[in-house]
Amino acid sequence: MAEQTRSGFVTFVGRPNVGKSTLTNALVGEKVAITSDKPQTTRRAIRGILNRPSGQLVIVDTPGLHKPRTLLGQRLNDLVEQVLGDVDVIGFCVPATEKVGPGDRRIAESLSGYGRAKKVAIVTKTDAASRDQITERLMEVDSLREDWAAVIPLSAVAHEQLDVLSDELLALMPVGPALYPEGVVTDETLEDRIAEIIREAALEGVRDELPHSIAVTIEDIAQRETGSMTDIHANLIVERDSQKAIIIGHKGSRLRDVGARARAQIEPLVGTNVFLKLHVRVAKEWQRDPKQLGRLGF
Repeated sequence: MAEQTRSGFVTFVGRPNVGKSTLTNALVGEKVAITSDKPQTTRRAIRGILNRPSGQLVIVDTPGLHKPRTLLGQRLNDLVEQVLGDVDVIGFCVPATEKVGPGDRRIAESLSGYGRAKKVAIVTKTDAASRDQITERLMEVDSLREDWAAVIPLSAVAHEQLDVLSDELLALMPVGPALYPEGVVTDETLEDRIAEIIREAALEGVRDELPHSIAVTIEDIAQRETGSMTDIHANLIVERDSQKAIIIGHKGSRLRDVGARARAQIEPLVGTNVFLKLHVRVAKEWQRDPKQLGRLGF
């Protein structure tokens, strides 16, 4: 008898910057979620789709759980809670390079509130840790809960143990047909993916207080009649004039760098050369303003 196919939803939780988006991209085999060493890089529930012979995993990449300081932060936490209530499996991520702390314990305990989801513990970043660190982390994580379906060490960067994880996750999914057509790697729109690429480029090298204040909106995407060039007009939105000056840089040098980095990733996505026009706008305290958050899609 043919093996039954399985499909379902998994999300990875953990403190900000434990490698959730990097793991999502590594499993999907294509970049669907932006990554950065800045906390709270992920701001939406981004779905990446992994097809295997035995079924389909829909990976929902979410923001890291944190203590919110703004209305945006609260809405991101609310989004994570909503996703956690809907998925079939929750993967709890802890980096091998850092001891389990109070934040990890709090998140692990909170998983009891999502009774329908099976739980898997994942020790990430094993490529950057010693064997002793990995062993210590596995023991710490294993002791956080008694209901782990599995505890798996892996490296998304080195692509180590990813098959082990995906096999384990698929085995925990309900029996059923694929939820997305084969060949689809994300349900993100082209506009959303371009906006995220621009934001990722803008996050590189900025000061700690700035990342939270950056948002990106796309004004227009239009392919020229020749078909060899796509014009993209986008807004980089910050909260203060001083931040605008940082983003633009001396004589526009930083903004040019942001544009060049973003363009290099957008061109393979759209399949043509790209003319990218970036405009920096100030929207005062947008992270705390319900109307402006709504306009920016939060």
